[in-house]
Amino acid sequence: MAEKQTQRFSLITDKSLGELRKLIDVPIEDSIEPWCYEASRDNIRHYAHGIGDDNPLWCDPAYASSAAYGRIVAPPSFIFALNRVFSGYVGGLSGVHAMFAGIDVEWMRPIMLGDQFTVKVRLKDLIEHQTRFAGRAIQQIYRAEFYNQKNELVAAGDSWCFRTERDTAREKGTKYSREAEKPAVSYSREDLQKIFALYEAEEIRGARPRYFEDVKVGDQLPKMVKGPMTVTGYIAYAQGWGGLYIRANKLAWQQLRKHPGLGIANKFGIPDVPERVHWEDDLAALVGTPAAYDYGPERCSWMSHHLTNWIGDTGFLRHLAVEIRRHNPVGDTLYITGEVTRTFIDDGAHCVEVAQTAVNQDGELSVRSKGVVKLPSRS
Repeated sequence: MAEKQTQRFSLITDKSLGELRKLIDVPIEDSIEPWCYEASRDNIRHYAHGIGDDNPLWCDPAYASSAAYGRIVAPPSFIFALNRVFSGYVGGLSGVHAMFAGIDVEWMRPIMLGDQFTVKVRLKDLIEHQTRFAGRAIQQIYRAEFYNQKNELVAAGDSWCFRTERDTAREKGTKYSREAEKPAVSYSREDLQKIFALYEAEEIRGARPRYFEDVKVGDQLPKMVKGPMTVTGYIAYAQGWGGLYIRANKLAWQQLRKHPGLGIANKFGIPDVPERVHWEDDLAALVGTPAAYDYGPERCSWMSHHLTNWIGDTGFLRHLAVEIRRHNPVGDTLYITGEVTRTFIDDGAHCVEVAQTAVNQDGELSVRSKGVVKLPSRS
């Protein structure tokens, strides 16, 4: 019997890259519909629960009615549910893998219950890199602006994916070359108790204002835990966020007909979407990663969750820049820490800058992030 051949995937070519460059700064009009057009009570709650955030400001109408805004607001990272391109639905380079890798976003006003959104998005830039993961990689950057029903700009910023050759990452990449030598992650009862203790100690600042004058450079934010990672957790995020390509039956067929390079045959020979890397170990291994891994927008949302817990109801997240440094495969646990690096006043706003890092259970850097929050002042 002939040996089964490993599936081969598309390469990054100068021709395909040149065709994609022609689309830089062209508004994207024919975009797939978002998961959410509106910040409804259910949409907000589903998104918050998808990132493991039980802040009553997002989810409890009775609590929110007497809080800072007088009604429910959405977590800042809810913007991911408002546009799929911003969330990683990249165009061009058919058959080349896309990995969400970061954001740089500014919020101008809160996302209020009932807000309806229009998003303007365009391809901003393509930057070539040499990486340990897959050699040649293309950083594909999109710019998005989020407007509410009053045509007010609510948020604006960049997000980016790295486009990588799946075969090169699997066969020649060195980033995870030692992963196979490591023992499989296994948690004892004591390990789990330590993780659960962090969940139990997680503090939502809530109605107690954190005043600008009480914050000093060097202050440490409470450690936040996310994990241990499970496919169930990844699906929970997809339920609130909508995913990129998750479709069923006729809608799945329509998607694959429109984008023929999207489908990758599963073990039954059925073409299915590359998003399966988040729940199928076999496909994750084919693209060069150790196992099924978490979503990039999900991880960015964890960093904003860390900040909104700390600032309380009267604080406001103004800016967040996140760099994703490695994958979080199933079994990983992430520990998020933060330190105040600057306090300043900007056009009358009392601002605090926080440097955040997230490492896995082995101390490996997963995320590097910087946030700027606005706090109330005693004056």
